[in-house]
Formats: sequence, structure tokens, C-alpha cells
Amino acid sequence: MKHAVLGAMSLGGIGLGVMRWLSSRRTKARAHQAAGRWLMVTVNRRPEEVVAEGRLPEPLARLGDTIEVRIREAPGGRGTELGARPLASTPTGVTEVLARLGGEDPRQAVRRALRESKCMIETGEVLRPEAPATTRHTPAGRILDLAAQRAGGEGRL
Repeated sequence: MKHAVLGAMSLGGIGLGVMRWLSSRRTKARAHQAAGRWLMVTVNRRPEEVVAEGRLPEPLARLGDTIEVRIREAPGGRGTELGARPLASTPTGVTEVLARLGGEDPRQAVRRALRESKCMIETGEVLRPEAPATTRHTPAGRILDLAAQRAGGEGRL
């Protein structure tokens, strides 16, 4: 009986070790993919209008050399694809969650800059949906406020 229990525990330990090893490989692969992942928006303007006079839109220009920017015509002539990705390594796992909660994830700044750039190019100003639409608090409004707070500056839902 002791041998059977020891054998089962040994197999369980080996299985757990293999699962951890596989999990760490997947995490490293995801981190590599996320670091090289482009964040894109489609702007309803021609490429010449997006990069007026050879300058990036101000929200992207603020990030300077910390990002790589890609501008190309959208498929089917439907505007311009404006993309960016952080050059710094991005956190993964538990550190990713902590960085996002603390607002220190470099992808958050890139998402915000892309969204603001799109607004600036298409409307001429940055639209702020976080401003309360009404002064009367409703149950649905409270849920929406909670979602906006948890979004970490990346926009609503």
C-alpha cells in the first residue's frame, strides 16, 4: 500500500513539474508575441492628412522614441491604418496585472495616444467620454462609472 501511495505521489509530482514547465513556455511565448504586437486604429482620413507636414499627431509625438509607429493605407481605400507598439519590454504574468492596475503598463499609454490621435485627426479635438452625461445617478450609470474607473485610462468598455 505504501508503494502505491508513493508511486502515485511521484507521478503527481512529475505531472505538476511538466505542467509548470509547459506553462512557463506558453507565458514566454505570449510575452514575446505581446511585445511585438501592433496596436492599430483606422482613421477616416488619407495618409497625407494623418501625417500632416511629416509630423506625427501630437499624442503620439509625446511618446517620442519609446514607440514605433506604422502608417499605411487601409484596405479598400477606407482611410488610414495608424499603428504603434512600445519598444520597451512589456510585463507579463502577475507583474502585468500589477502594472495595469498601477497605470505603468507601456501599452496603456500607446492605446491612449492612438485613441487621442484618432480623435484629433477626425474631429479636431480629443473627446472625453468620462465626463458625466447627467447629474442624476442611476443604477446603470453607477455600473458604467465603475467600468470607466477600472479601465485605467484606456477608455470605456
